[in-house]
Amino acid sequence: MCDNYINLGMNNIHEEHLCCAISDKKHQVGVDDKRSWLSERIPEGHIFRKLDVKGKVFIEYAPLETAWVPVNGKNFIYVFCFWVSGKYKSKGHGKKLLDYCIEDAKKRNRSGVCVLSSKKKTPFLSDKKYMLKHGFKDVDKIGDYELLALSFDGEKPVFADNARKQETVSKDLTIYYSKQCPYIPNCLEQVENYCNANNIPLNLVEVDSLEKARSVPGVFNNYAVFYQGKFQTVHLLNEGFLKKKILL
Repeated sequence: MCDNYINLGMNNIHEEHLCCAISDKKHQVGVDDKRSWLSERIPEGHIFRKLDVKGKVFIEYAPLETAWVPVNGKNFIYVFCFWVSGKYKSKGHGKKLLDYCIEDAKKRNRSGVCVLSSKKKTPFLSDKKYMLKHGFKDVDKIGDYELLALSFDGEKPVFADNARKQETVSKDLTIYYSKQCPYIPNCLEQVENYCNANNIPLNLVEVDSLEKARSVPGVFNNYAVFYQGKFQTVHLLNEGFLKKKILL
């Protein structure tokens, strides 16, 4: 079993694959966007650590001060994405990646580590049961979405006040998105095509700065969907999910 992990840095980011989109050609635009986004974030302390294989085995985190999320907290690390899939599951990789993040936070004299999750297991979010098993606790919630944290000193992060609004002035289908996730461009293309074909008003809001990410009026990890003025989901939309779950 391969047990060699590497961190992406400016010396290897253009050669190493990004684990969550490694084979599907339709996501290559998103992969390129992700590389560019990461290249700007790495100097800010953003970490992308992965198993040195062509598989989906990685953890991605950053200092909360520079994390593009509407979460406030003193001196925390925020986990954006944590994924072990396929034949690499149940081999201890998840624990090793999470332990690395926790130990890194301690070495940096951080107050703890936090992550966005949900009451029920949700695609694109860390599994709550797994995180609780490793010492994380519920510290804040908005609807079904929960902020989990492993605190070293008693400090607790919280959702920003604007995230609690859960609504927009516009009644149109509105999507806030960043270029952090390589799946987003293809999802947006599917949504745009469907909305154009069916005369559905669509408002796409690119979150392209830390300030914009912190001011999103709802829960946001790298994507947030609103419809008829109300927050709907952080699930990335494709045409099927859009018709089944949103445009009812």
